[in-house]
Amino acid sequence: MRSDLPKVLHEVAGRTMIDHVLASARALKPERLVVVVGNGAEAVRARVGDGDGGDLRCVLQAEQLGTGHAVLQARSALRGFDGDVLVLCGDVPLLTTSTLRSLLKQHGRKAALATVLGMAVDDPSGYGRIIREMDGRLSVVEHRDATAAQREVFEVNSGTWCFDARFMLKALAGLGRDNAVGEYYLTDLLAVASARDSAAAWVMDDDSEGLGVNSRHDLAQAEMLMQERLIAGWMDKGVSFLDPATVTLSCDARLGRDTVVGPGARIWGNTRIGRNCVLDGNCFINDSQVGDRVHLRWGVVATEARVGKGSLLGPYAHLRPEAHLDEEVQVGNFVEIKKSRLGRGSKANHLSYIGDAQLGRDVNVGAGTITCNYDGYQKYPTIIGDRVQIGSDTQLVAPVRLGNDSYVAAGSTVSSDVEDGALVFNDKPQRVRKGWVAGFRRRMKRLKKGSVS
Repeated sequence: MRSDLPKVLHEVAGRTMIDHVLASARALKPERLVVVVGNGAEAVRARVGDGDGGDLRCVLQAEQLGTGHAVLQARSALRGFDGDVLVLCGDVPLLTTSTLRSLLKQHGRKAALATVLGMAVDDPSGYGRIIREMDGRLSVVEHRDATAAQREVFEVNSGTWCFDARFMLKALAGLGRDNAVGEYYLTDLLAVASARDSAAAWVMDDDSEGLGVNSRHDLAQAEMLMQERLIAGWMDKGVSFLDPATVTLSCDARLGRDTVVGPGARIWGNTRIGRNCVLDGNCFINDSQVGDRVHLRWGVVATEARVGKGSLLGPYAHLRPEAHLDEEVQVGNFVEIKKSRLGRGSKANHLSYIGDAQLGRDVNVGAGTITCNYDGYQKYPTIIGDRVQIGSDTQLVAPVRLGNDSYVAAGSTVSSDVEDGALVFNDKPQRVRKGWVAGFRRRMKRLKKGSVS
């Protein structure tokens, strides 16, 4: 991966690869979950929550001596367990719970001691081949150990297995490492089980689920496949995508029925989009809650924000963390809102900054209005009542409070509280010099002529 980050902590659709694998496993409600850690062990432990009173335990493979050796590190965690053990790879993020259920079903149907999950691929280079002998025996031969004839086999080991627990631990203890790399191969257990006529192989329906991520190229491929899966799933639930290839979703995002998502949208984190919404495109919505019938025009950015139903945002509006818009609020061109709440029906349509503020219902914020909330040391609040009209190019110097139904004249600087129903303005006398423009233009022409000569 050419990375300082442990491979399994790289993300696909906003979730680490190990989290994808654990999610698929947890859906089966297993009695125990064991994660074998090695490279970057502490970072992986911190991510998966070793101990913490949860259902998961980490065990350390201090020396990397192969897949069989890795699974053997789970002996203590499996002590007293008598059942089936699924062995999954932490770098195979696309494997679904449905496929795991099918593997378990096949394992039980065959009364097998070992069952390998296989896949049929066009290019098997690098994969262990599943070898089916004429007498019915099964084995997996690693690519580096395979003969030329065996390398022509296109049915390969996905790296996912189901074992009888007692058989697995006993057989692992007897493994040797007489192979090309001197490692203990988990794959050797299939031949051991086959010798007892208790081995099985089941080939998954969709080989893309078995994609192992070993490079940035693989990671990009996994991301593409996961996005196709997510978008197809939301289409099946009644969401429209105008240009699906350009939309990016996180696994944790949720979208409501009859919502239409335009091109270039990124719906990320734990975002919830309501029903009958329209996202025009090129928006980034992250960890935010959006109500029903909301229209997000082009270029809206929202992070950790809440938008009430029936609201209209953008184009190019920016909601920063703790921005909270009640129902039917309008926020327009180049308006930035941070840690503020706008009451129902309020509007801020043009070129304004609203920070650390509370606005009541039906407030109208004129173009160029700024809440001056920071004095270089501390943030201060601005409180605006219901039905307040704020003229263009206004500065509200916090802490300040504007009463219900108050009016602020255009171009005002407000630094003291305003009572209900009052008009606040600053005296700025207008001065006029008649005929000034003609003289100014003559002077400029003379200057320009002199600079040319």
